[in-house]
Amino acid sequence: MVSISPTSSTGASSPSPVARSSNVYHIFAGKLFDSHSRKLVPKQAITIDRDSGTILKVQDVADFWAESERRRLADNGVAEEIVDLMHLTVLPGFVDAHVHMFLHAYKETSWNDQLTKESLAERTLRAGAHARKTLMAGFTTVRDLGTEGAEDADIALRKCLAVLPDAEGPIIPGPRYYCSSRAIVSTGSYGPKSSLFPSQNVVEGVTGAEAADGVEGCIRAVRRQIGTGADWIKIYADYRVRSRMSDVSPSTAWTSTALFTNAELRAMIDTAHAHGVKVAAHTNTPGVIEQLLDLGVDSIEHGSDLFLSDAHGTRAGATLIEKWASLRGTTVWVPTLAVVYTLGQQGLHDTAAWERTRRSFEKVLQVGGAAGAGPGREGIRIACGGDTGAFPHGENGLEMVLMRRLGAEWGVVLGWATLGGWECVRGMEWEGERGEARVRSVEEGQGLQGAKARGKSNLERGCRLARFGRAGRAIWSA
Repeated sequence: MVSISPTSSTGASSPSPVARSSNVYHIFAGKLFDSHSRKLVPKQAITIDRDSGTILKVQDVADFWAESERRRLADNGVAEEIVDLMHLTVLPGFVDAHVHMFLHAYKETSWNDQLTKESLAERTLRAGAHARKTLMAGFTTVRDLGTEGAEDADIALRKCLAVLPDAEGPIIPGPRYYCSSRAIVSTGSYGPKSSLFPSQNVVEGVTGAEAADGVEGCIRAVRRQIGTGADWIKIYADYRVRSRMSDVSPSTAWTSTALFTNAELRAMIDTAHAHGVKVAAHTNTPGVIEQLLDLGVDSIEHGSDLFLSDAHGTRAGATLIEKWASLRGTTVWVPTLAVVYTLGQQGLHDTAAWERTRRSFEKVLQVGGAAGAGPGREGIRIACGGDTGAFPHGENGLEMVLMRRLGAEWGVVLGWATLGGWECVRGMEWEGERGEARVRSVEEGQGLQGAKARGKSNLERGCRLARFGRAGRAIWSA
């Protein structure tokens, strides 16, 4: 016996009451995006374990119906539930590989004021609301790269978002959540900076990240953060150390320079890897990028100056891209186009930053082999991550819009936002043979309305989405 729960293009109905003796349910998709082939596959039936949310099988709808009679006889007429999304394109949940759940849009409140004028309780409550917005935007997994002054509150947020043993669901709705605690900087390089005492990078006990110096100090910081429960270690490998020069020399203030010696970087990366923890590095400058590639960092965030202008030598920039591409996918690039674009539009960022970022991304598309990159293959692997938080949570999809606008093919972009994102954020325990097993587990998916789901214009206009949860029930549409 099969009970079909239809959803319409104007909304989504709840499943009709059926006897749920079966421990699986099925989703019929008009088209299904395959993140491996990066193609839309028509008329697919997805079978999901009701309890774990694990995808058990994906097959043609015709094959499903061919097996239906055999299942009916074997199950003695037990009802099976079908969620009918044949009018939709179904996508895997998106991954945002660079968020800050404890920040909200800078156009609302500056970074400095958020850290120094909003209490930890307020920022934590906001983070819970941001998690829900992120999920409802179709992003079912995120990597949070620093609480930015909210101490270790991301560890508790992760617990609240997880389905704990013997629990029916999470305390609050949100995506699968990878966190990195406080991030690591060198002394004097980060904020918030006191206006009364220039030598202090702390205001009323609040620091934006944990300062560490020297090999032993850096190892100690990594160990402490892993002991706290961090899934990732985040290092600010370069930054605007001389930001206090802004009054007299803005160009100096906006220039990023290295924060750590090679020995310090090596110590942090090697220590984290020894504990089975990956390392993400904030960096923009070519010299530091190359240094990090040589040290085997797992992801590079930003990288705006990866390809510099003619005045700096275009051949040198192309050579660095080619070197990165030759490393066979050991380091993922998260270009964070969205934050540079948004803050530039709002006048909150270096006006030339977007031009540098755009040029670097386009050059990687040209010579970096990014479209065909993957673990163990040549080319620069890319994951979608917008640095969401500096601009509103829920607008995470802007990163994909900008990638498409700058020339990346739609299927490639969706691949970066799904499988590519998962391959980036997953723990080291998922690498190697286990990672290649293609074990697919979902708790959320999404349906995309309209025949032109692959088009750039749909992403820019905003797409009609219908969510379905673990029970197969449509829980939201807009």
